[in-house]
Amino acid sequence: MRYLRFTVLLLLLLPGLAANAQSKKKSSGGGSSSSSGYNTGIGLRGGGWSSGLTIKHFLGSGKGVAIEGLLTTEYKARGARLTILGEKHMGVADIKGLQFYYGAGFHAGSYQGRYYFADERYYYNGRNGDVYFLKGNKAGYYYDENTYLAIGADLIAGLEYKLPDLPFVVGVDYKPFFEVFHGYTGFYNDAAVSLRFTF
Repeated sequence: MRYLRFTVLLLLLLPGLAANAQSKKKSSGGGSSSSSGYNTGIGLRGGGWSSGLTIKHFLGSGKGVAIEGLLTTEYKARGARLTILGEKHMGVADIKGLQFYYGAGFHAGSYQGRYYFADERYYYNGRNGDVYFLKGNKAGYYYDENTYLAIGADLIAGLEYKLPDLPFVVGVDYKPFFEVFHGYTGFYNDAAVSLRFTF
């Protein structure tokens, strides 16, 4: 419900922001100082693992270096994750507005509740690999309501395209991440599509 309200608000504000951005561009007599064709973009990121808000800002050096912030939540998760990424952008030859980028960063978040499988198992190396047996009848699938902190490191690589004559950027990315969650560690693969309004 929160994302629906945010999306409606964003769609209502876009025409006014677009007019403001176009008037600034005309009054300055040129485009953005960034090689990407824009300085800042804000929008939505929809991913296979996490979705939410994305904000990208290019540093004033003109070398294609940007900072991206993601405020996301996971599917069916109660909580949120804040991710900060440093990214290097490079133009793709002969295609105006298309950029390849890569980078790295970190994230922190918290989630309420978790599902886990608990039992007493023992393993032995059988003829076809590891085989496990349950000891007794204590296996179970559990859920708890505790709040857990999650921290980790992220990598990112992607392509984004600045639409000509429109204040929008469309992007796709692949963002694998490593996470520590309540004493457990895991490596996850995430891919997403983003749409940002630029100014």
